[in-house]
Amino acid sequence: MSDTPVRPGRPSARRLPKLPPAVRGLPSVSALRLSPPSDTWFKPALSVVVASAVPHLTLLALGRLDLVIYTMAGSLCALYGHGLPYVRRARAVAGVVLGMAAGLAVSLATASLTGSTAVLIAVGALLAAVQKVLCDAARIGPPGHVIFTFVSSAALFAPQRLGQIPGHLALTLGAGAFAWLVTLAPALVRREGPERRAVARALEAAAVCAADPGPRHRNAAAAAVHAAWQCLLASGRPTPVRRSLERLVVQAEAAFVAPSPGVGAVEPERLRAWAALTRGRGPVPAPPPAPGTADELYGIDAERAARRAREGRRALLLGLGPGSPLLPVAVRTLIGCALAGYLCAALGVGRPYWAIVTAASLYQANLTLSWNRTLQRTLGNLLGVLVFAVVLPVSRTGPLALVCCCLFFGFAAEALITRNYWLGSVAVTPMALLVLEFGGTHPAGELIGDRVLDTVLGAAAGFLAATLVTNRRATGRVERALDATDRARAAAERAGADPAAAPTERDRARRALTASLVELREAGDTAAGEWWQRALPEQRLLAAERAGHRTLAATAQRRGPMAHAPSIGAE
Repeated sequence: MSDTPVRPGRPSARRLPKLPPAVRGLPSVSALRLSPPSDTWFKPALSVVVASAVPHLTLLALGRLDLVIYTMAGSLCALYGHGLPYVRRARAVAGVVLGMAAGLAVSLATASLTGSTAVLIAVGALLAAVQKVLCDAARIGPPGHVIFTFVSSAALFAPQRLGQIPGHLALTLGAGAFAWLVTLAPALVRREGPERRAVARALEAAAVCAADPGPRHRNAAAAAVHAAWQCLLASGRPTPVRRSLERLVVQAEAAFVAPSPGVGAVEPERLRAWAALTRGRGPVPAPPPAPGTADELYGIDAERAARRAREGRRALLLGLGPGSPLLPVAVRTLIGCALAGYLCAALGVGRPYWAIVTAASLYQANLTLSWNRTLQRTLGNLLGVLVFAVVLPVSRTGPLALVCCCLFFGFAAEALITRNYWLGSVAVTPMALLVLEFGGTHPAGELIGDRVLDTVLGAAAGFLAATLVTNRRATGRVERALDATDRARAAAERAGADPAAAPTERDRARRALTASLVELREAGDTAAGEWWQRALPEQRLLAAERAGHRTLAATAQRRGPMAHAPSIGAE
């Protein structure tokens, strides 16, 4: 059951009716299918190896491998920010390092002040919830909050004295500073590398849409073009290369808003050729100006100047507001991690923090995705335990062998995790178990048994909390996204119909409409994966998307006043 479609050309603030809750089915086999590897999988994989190798080998030379847990906390920060332009990456990774140190400081202080398992679990669950909501609001990731929770939870159950905390935090900050340098080092070779990759993805998505028009490909192209614009807007001062990249995004945009042959259409083969050249190390291709597009279209300096850090802070605060859909997810994380930890402690498991991390890793944007992650995490951890049993004798041949095994599994985890989370977990699990060996050897049977039990209990408790804590705010996000899309479309129509409007004003209106369509699709997909929701207004969603894309086509191709354009609400 769905709402009656609203006339797309007229914004409507009509609320959705109260309907009985709906339960949606959960996938199983599809959650375990492998995907093609990410085009940049090697960047975080190599970065984390380099960022970890130097501190590990330094501690090995000093005979203090027992301190690896503290340097590893900083080294793991090298996993973040690889999709961001370098100006923004510098700020983001610095924030990650400080956030990692802050969570570690709370854990170390708590561990030094109390030995109560109940208190430690409560603090661990609270930290996991805070880390989850902050990472989601800041959109930092992957890997998101899981690394923070892994470090802070493990530190809670490590022996600690107050006098040791400053030195241990200094190790984390030192390793984190080195990780920051590692993540920014590629800028010395290829300053516009992230922007070139983002634009290449937009060109490839537009080529797919131009070759096979359809709602799915059109939405994917819109998201890729929007991501490319955001990357260029956050990249710092304009350069000749970035100017050429802006022109390429305009071509990609023209291709996906009007994929059918005609004025402004670009052949898919040409888009793919541009994408290949853009990804390469040679000069960026210089396409001809899009038909009917003024040079001002490429001048986004004013918009770039408006995107300052204060806007990022404002977005973060809005994401954490009283009506935020992130808050139910934070409650899920808090309850699930606490339940998992206390259940394991009640059963006498010596390392309940593994259960906390397992539960924390499950929580995604909606219940369906959380179920997928539950299957993936459980399968990956159980297989990873088998790998650990095979590798453990090799790692115990000497300290250098232990270090090399940890570095290998760190690389393998990042190399495999983009294929599917469960495949990456097969490598993450032995690495997490081997970290314990830096502090001394442990009985293999005890480690394997605890890990299996923690995995099963943590996954079960975590998903139980996800089903009990409903996220009714997901539907409200759809309502807000529909209203925002209506407003953005109306603004784009006014800008296109005004002969006196500056080209830059039309460009900003069009990019705002693209952003609203991306948010609308994301909100719809999130709400569709939740249980106990009112039925989504699917017809209204489709009508709003069709109207928005037709408005994009009209404004991007400069068809003249919108009054003379085809009816954007017509089928």
